Amino acid sequence: LAWARAAGLPVDPHSRRATSIEDVLAYVREWSAQREALPYGTDGIVIKVDSLDQQAELGATSQAPRWAIAYKFPAEQAETRVRDITVHVGRTGALTPVADLEPVRVSGVIVRHATLHNEDEMRRKDVRIGDHVIVQRAGEVIPEVVRVLTEKRTGDERPFAMPATCPVCGSPVERKPGEAVARCTGGAICPAQVLERLIHFGSRDALNIDGVGPKLLQQLLDRELIRDPADLFRLTKAQVLTLERMADKSADNVIAAIDRSRRPTLARLIYSLGIRHVGLHVAEVLAQHFGDLDRLAHASFEEIRDVPGIGPTIAQSVVEFFKQRATRALLRRLEAAGVRPEAPSALSKGRLSGKTFVFTGTLERFSRREAAERVAALGGAVTDSVSARTSYLVAGADAGSKLERARKLGVTVLDEPGLIRLLEGQ
Repeated sequence: LAWARAAGLPVDPHSRRATSIEDVLAYVREWSAQREALPYGTDGIVIKVDSLDQQAELGATSQAPRWAIAYKFPAEQAETRVRDITVHVGRTGALTPVADLEPVRVSGVIVRHATLHNEDEMRRKDVRIGDHVIVQRAGEVIPEVVRVLTEKRTGDERPFAMPATCPVCGSPVERKPGEAVARCTGGAICPAQVLERLIHFGSRDALNIDGVGPKLLQQLLDRELIRDPADLFRLTKAQVLTLERMADKSADNVIAAIDRSRRPTLARLIYSLGIRHVGLHVAEVLAQHFGDLDRLAHASFEEIRDVPGIGPTIAQSVVEFFKQRATRALLRRLEAAGVRPEAPSALSKGRLSGKTFVFTGTLERFSRREAAERVAALGGAVTDSVSARTSYLVAGADAGSKLERARKLGVTVLDEPGLIRLLEGQ
């Protein structure tokens, strides 16, 4: 840093060399108190070994150097008042209470809304309209209500009751036993769910349709140019040009982005459908196992449940989704529009086909995600939990309770060199 400073490069003027852990802790305390005085936002402090030789000796994992750590400051909090409580409807129909706040600056951002998560959490914190509350940005991103300042109550505050019908479409609201979330039953007739499903369909981990975001989708819905994801693939440039702030080049880009998304991987297409409990990882597991969307759509509960890493809850959700008439119609329309998923090529011919892997601990040569991709490329399946059906547990440094469970079940345990030999066919 001294050399960089002497060379005229911009260097943080507040960096300091510490000779003991006490020096480090003192520095952390100092800037925890003073960070708001800086002319830029900061969420933590980086602590490094001040020796290039020692850095080289310590090395790094695939995810981070061993010679540096980051201390994160506690989330900044602020006091404000709840003006109202409204309800947001998500793509699966989930109703989320949201506190509408008097604007307050938190971590450099003006916050006007904060999630209350669900009815049970709202009741537990006893958040009422008119309350003075403490808010923070969870992970420095999502605003949430931390607690109520009950000592500031005047008696005029009003409890909020979750609605019995959807605030958007008026359909009945259902809350199943054992679940914290109430849901709108409107499905495809609920405009809020339709919009959120379209947003999810084109999101980065789904079909990744660049430039087709919430505002453009809302315009398309308002003008009745689309009703579901399949309609996106029938849009013409002339139709897109009718939208606000849409020029010739922009319309070309939108149509091109939609066209590029016609050949997604099978996992991305499964994920894009927005099936409850099916995140990207589960979608990858299902894609690897079934290899074809039609096979998955017609699979029985037992066939899906018995896929390593799936289980009854996900299986029931998948079966119910593909039973719906609207789902079958959507799949036919997507196929007619030229959406053709690319099936996993290694499904039937990979030498690890039929083998199930679980990872625990830290690997040296590559990240766990990279290792999982290598296994999948050879036809193997990767799951999160150890069971009697697990073929191999790959144990890196600092392996956790999965290692003990694997040994009890008699599952073959591989260290990293053993995994590498297996991947290389030795």
